[in-house]
Amino acid sequence: MSAPARSEALIPQRAARKGSPMSWQRQRLQGFGSRLIAIDESGALSYADFLREVDQMRHRLQQWGIGPGDRVGLVCDAHIESVATMQALVDAGCIVIPLSEDDRALFDERLAVSCANRLITIASRGPAGAAAASCKDLAAADASIHPLLEPLVARGSPGFVIFTSGSTGKGKAVLLDYARMTEKYRGQLREGHRTLLFLKLDHIGGINTLFSVMFNGGTVVTSASRQAKDICACIERHGVTLLPTTPSFLTMLLMSGVHRQHDLSSLKVVTYGTEAMPSSTLAGLNQALAGVAFKQTYGLSELGILATQSKDSGSTWVKLGGEGVELKVKDGTLWIRSRQAMLGYLNAPSPFDADGWYDTGDKVEVDGEYFRILGRESEVINVAGEKVFPVEIESFLLTLDNVKDVIVSRKKSPVVGQMVWAEFVLDRHEDPVSFRQRVIEQCRRHLAPFKVPQFITIAGKDNLVGSRFKKIRKGMADVVAQS
Repeated sequence: MSAPARSEALIPQRAARKGSPMSWQRQRLQGFGSRLIAIDESGALSYADFLREVDQMRHRLQQWGIGPGDRVGLVCDAHIESVATMQALVDAGCIVIPLSEDDRALFDERLAVSCANRLITIASRGPAGAAAASCKDLAAADASIHPLLEPLVARGSPGFVIFTSGSTGKGKAVLLDYARMTEKYRGQLREGHRTLLFLKLDHIGGINTLFSVMFNGGTVVTSASRQAKDICACIERHGVTLLPTTPSFLTMLLMSGVHRQHDLSSLKVVTYGTEAMPSSTLAGLNQALAGVAFKQTYGLSELGILATQSKDSGSTWVKLGGEGVELKVKDGTLWIRSRQAMLGYLNAPSPFDADGWYDTGDKVEVDGEYFRILGRESEVINVAGEKVFPVEIESFLLTLDNVKDVIVSRKKSPVVGQMVWAEFVLDRHEDPVSFRQRVIEQCRRHLAPFKVPQFITIAGKDNLVGSRFKKIRKGMADVVAQS
């Protein structure tokens, strides 16, 4: 999308912030003093030392000529130098564009869409020592600016640009106001957990986790790897009490049995979101990790993370809402209006209706105050007019012998329009023909006929998730004759 040339009036007076009062966010962090803000294999860092790192990075930003109104791409992973740099950019009044190495092929496009004029890369990790940071000038992008960015730039107010996953098309650039994002943490302090930062910082879930830890005086624990064995070792080594993750990762953890090889007794809470949870996985987790509270989370980049309350640890029914959030269900789909909502997309029209409501695209069931998320409307499989939700089929298929993981998608069919496609990862080798016959036989016993997979494949890889440990369902490009 083209944008008008930036007028000089939009360039904030950088000296004006020097005498400004300390923000409540900075005051909150200062109040935690000697508490630990970060732990990893290289050491630990207190809040006081963290703020000194932030100030050192702020000085470096000034040396680089970065200040209020700049749009700064930040290439980083979830470690404390990245967090300190992010906080320094926020304190400086910048708009931060977190970027993950997994998406390097998209950097140029995303930086251009965000009107970024600087790019910072953080190479080192661990709380000990200074960050190995480099800065690149993107001056060519400074000639124009998107109209939605203009108010933040003119005021020198911090913000974030986060890109959606683009699972149903090109990722959208979500513009968020930092003040809106953090306002919900301003009230009464909650328990400051020792939290493993599993979700990446270029995702709303990762940033929300980080803010929740920091503004409640908790401790961030980071792991160099997101593999199940390394996550479990990290929990055991550092006494992690809270693990925010995805249903796909928890399914992999359960099926691998790695949790039995480590002492996970420090865990108090596991939160899960970003996709629907198979009921069979949740039941298995409650047996495997007795005493741990499992809590469903819900949020979108466009709306922020909502307050949730699961009916109980074994239930996929959840209350949604929180202060400044309104809910309604229209034709079985959840709509939300939120004070945390984004300012808009930088590369797409506004998705809000005239009254500020947003169609989440999530199909739900309602039971009084509770909702059950069935899945994305875009993922529903329509078999001869009957609607099939992939997670329901996956939940059953995961209970079958020799199934390590499974993903259910849809295929075109010349007979019934769409058919159920199940792709499996097996625990051990099994003859594909025999496996298929066994799966179909079991499905016919327990599922309605239209829910029985008509296309069954065995994946030629060890897992079915992307770099964010979320299942990526395939489309319907191929027409396959129904068997």
